[in-house]
Amino acid sequence: MNLTEWARAQGIHPQTAYKWFREGTLPVPAQRVGPRTILVNIEASAVPETLGLYARVSSPDHKADLERQMARLTHWAATTGHRVVRVESEIASGMTGGRPKVQRLLADPAVTTVVVEHKDRLGRMNVELVQAALSASGRRLVVLDDGEVEGEVEDDLVQDIMEVLTSFCARLYGRRSAKNRAHKALEAAERG
Repeated sequence: MNLTEWARAQGIHPQTAYKWFREGTLPVPAQRVGPRTILVNIEASAVPETLGLYARVSSPDHKADLERQMARLTHWAATTGHRVVRVESEIASGMTGGRPKVQRLLADPAVTTVVVEHKDRLGRMNVELVQAALSASGRRLVVLDDGEVEGEVEDDLVQDIMEVLTSFCARLYGRRSAKNRAHKALEAAERG
């Protein structure tokens, strides 16, 4: 089977599969047989993956988006035929590492593949480090949509910036007025 057909059957974008092949992180054996043809060994890839699904939003205001993310992830998992062993969803900032649900998911050895809708759902920064750590242990990260959905990402980014500004202002001015000062800082940034 060629790489494009295999990728579509797995619910992975063909360009992502080709990137994995170039980087040597493709989870199945494959070889180049021509200048534009890569064949995947299906028999060797018959071992089913075990999935861990993860969804995150940054505030309770986006709870509907959390449910939408989880619905898309479970639908994708059902169509691939792989077994889901852990499902985690949480409301937390993507800027902090102290998120217990994602920590449990990443620490679970039964999860061979972590699946997220967007890369920034796993974290705002250093997702590449998580990918490298998963790869080193024979696991991988699957991002269903490498492109960003306009509006959704902007809302989350604004929320994350508010959280960072609130944290900084709280340290400088005290907890009582931190939120007001963060709002004023954002308004000044929008004007300037």
